[in-house]
Amino acid sequence: MDRVNRIVGNQKFQEHLQKNEAAEADRVFCRHNMGHFLDVARIAMILNLQEGLGIPVDLLYGAALLHDIGRHEQYETGVPHEEAGARIAPGILAECGYRAEEIREIEEAIALHRDSGTEKRADLAGILYRADKASRACFACKVSSQCNWKAVQMNQEIRW
Repeated sequence: MDRVNRIVGNQKFQEHLQKNEAAEADRVFCRHNMGHFLDVARIAMILNLQEGLGIPVDLLYGAALLHDIGRHEQYETGVPHEEAGARIAPGILAECGYRAEEIREIEEAIALHRDSGTEKRADLAGILYRADKASRACFACKVSSQCNWKAVQMNQEIRW
């Protein structure tokens, strides 16, 4: 978990995290903050174990911590946050000791985390997609009736 903790302490990561928090200060729906990142990471860990994929912890947490790191850019410029995140993440990962092949794998997972075609994949991209969608506690949300998620997409019960 050394490299994971390096991400959390990384100056660029912290700057983007603060920009996300500022951009979503008045957001009533789910936020893209450290709580969400950790929920995604921990669900990804559970899925990885249940599915027996053997994806290393550092890759799961690296992808989860960085998958929405570019969300503020979507608010600021309209660029999809998965594109922004896939552009931002490699520099942070390199500074935190990830190898080139690991960076490419995480970058791909971030770029695809909103692509429904990724859902059934048995790899990091598939795990990240499923964990991200499963992380939302729609059943406890006071504004779920106003959410743009379709009713069939909303999590109405605890699964993990």
